[in-house]
Amino acid sequence: MSKDYLVFGAPNIGDEEINAVVSTLKSGWIGTGPRVSEFENSFKDYVGGKYAVAVSSCTSALHLSMIAIGLKSGDEVIVPAMTFAATANAVIHAGGTPIFADVHIDSMVLTESEIRRKITNKTKAIIPVHFAGYPCDLDMIFKIADEFGLAVIQDCAHAIETEFKGKKVGSYPGISCFSFYVTKNITCSEGGMIITDSEEIANKLKVLALHGMSKDAWKRFSDSGYKHYDVVVSGFKYNMTDIQASLGLVQLNKIELFYQKRKLIWDYYQTELASLPVKTPMMVEDQLGKHALHLFPILIESNKNSLTRDKVINFLHERNIGTGVHYTSLHLHSVFKSKYNLESIDFPNSKYISDRTLSLPLSSKMTVDDAKFVADNLKELF
Repeated sequence: MSKDYLVFGAPNIGDEEINAVVSTLKSGWIGTGPRVSEFENSFKDYVGGKYAVAVSSCTSALHLSMIAIGLKSGDEVIVPAMTFAATANAVIHAGGTPIFADVHIDSMVLTESEIRRKITNKTKAIIPVHFAGYPCDLDMIFKIADEFGLAVIQDCAHAIETEFKGKKVGSYPGISCFSFYVTKNITCSEGGMIITDSEEIANKLKVLALHGMSKDAWKRFSDSGYKHYDVVVSGFKYNMTDIQASLGLVQLNKIELFYQKRKLIWDYYQTELASLPVKTPMMVEDQLGKHALHLFPILIESNKNSLTRDKVINFLHERNIGTGVHYTSLHLHSVFKSKYNLESIDFPNSKYISDRTLSLPLSSKMTVDDAKFVADNLKELF
């Protein structure tokens, strides 16, 4: 038994982060203010984007993006079945219809054949999800988008460091949505960021994120003096706070250090689990891009042993090892299954993954000794 429970996706918070938050609290400016603006600029520069809008979560980022592209009732948006519910919920909350597509059995991301199969005259956009940090084929996705006149909104919740063919995914055209949730590669405890190459879209997002108040309303958060504003659209309360941003700024400065620490764990798992009846995550070829190493999902090869995924999860839990399930395919959740008449036969790869997947602990807070403890217990179990 481990002395302490090995938490799945534990955040790596040190004195620098704590001091930054305390400093913000003492400043008296704890809502949306200068730290948020600084974080927007720093993150935009990191991913190579043109405009950045900091928001309360990646979910709100996706929701606002759907509205910003003009999604309306009857419009369809293609989303992978193998993703978190927020990807589809953002479409629904904006009035559209999510059209679920199966994923590649190894990379767990959208394929060209599935996207093309799902396109209709109602299709408005595609949401590629860089699953676990593995890059989608953006050349293929933007080619299809150009061919059919579709918007591309990237779900980059797992993909802060992800690159495709030498470019960070956030530097590509369209809209990209990032997450700073507590388990992500860098965290603000909660928070999200929208990156876009369109000044018009960025301005629209700013208005939508703060009650629909005109752009001048954001100047209330500067030292330029009071500015009158007008409510020009029915917006939302989706803004980020300076407390969150102060955390994010420190974490962003450590992003490469955190990446290298996770890579040690990732590489150890790949080596030590190679002999077990499990399928480890697909690697990214150097010429294709860079994996963000956000999750380490394994598939239990049930045809090679008598263990089920849930038995493995329970065993590890009893040994003080936390795991995650990423994910139960969306077509299996009752709300989507009943509303859209979804059948497993239409999503064979997503169903296969969903029944067998679990994610092992992976974070920059872990040590190789922690990873060894996980691997040793898996070897004992099998």
